[in-house]
Amino acid sequence: MSNKLGGIYNMSKKEMVLDAFKYRFACKEFDTAKQISDEDFQFILETARLSPSSFGFEPWKLLVIENTALRDEIKEFAWGAQTQLPTADKFLVVLSRTKNSLQPESEYIQNHLKNVAKMPNDVVAGYTNHFKNFLADDFDLLSDDRLVFEWASRQAYLAMANMMTSAATIGIDSCPIEGFNKADVEQLLARKGLINTDEFGVSAMLAFGYRATEPTRDKTRQSLDAHVEVVL
Repeated sequence: MSNKLGGIYNMSKKEMVLDAFKYRFACKEFDTAKQISDEDFQFILETARLSPSSFGFEPWKLLVIENTALRDEIKEFAWGAQTQLPTADKFLVVLSRTKNSLQPESEYIQNHLKNVAKMPNDVVAGYTNHFKNFLADDFDLLSDDRLVFEWASRQAYLAMANMMTSAATIGIDSCPIEGFNKADVEQLLARKGLINTDEFGVSAMLAFGYRATEPTRDKTRQSLDAHVEVVL
């Protein structure tokens, strides 16, 4: 990644963004001698807070696991985080809301509409009905209890992506992790009193720190044409 010169990047804003994407990779092991500053970590978290979500409902929660004993317990059920859990300076468990807490009339949704979005009562009623139609008809998410959670997880992944990109822009490494037993991790966190499984499930894990070694190969991706079709 390009170094700062006199506090100013010697590159265009577009180059800065692309440079961050090229710099980022799924870091498997971190340098335990290096720590992320509080200021930098708060910056990363703020980019999650400012991330978009469907209907603006922000159906996620981030557990920052500082407790090393708990990390060891999670490690038992996280085959994909065996090297990240012991070495990452910051390790997050990403939670997403379940069907129960995302019902249109639920306390969470109604509080969001009234107290976060500060909508008038008549607008709240209309928005509630609009969201109900979306869940039941437009995306048919109420036919299976798991579907609403998976929809919420897609929103959480937007926040995760923004966190990883923002971290890369300031030279901090990351690794998204899905290699774990979801039920076992949820049960562990529930036993610890850290989640109510009626309200949240575990979507992913996310590690941050500084790379212990450089990646062994360049980033591999398909061509743009493989992913983009222009419809005229």
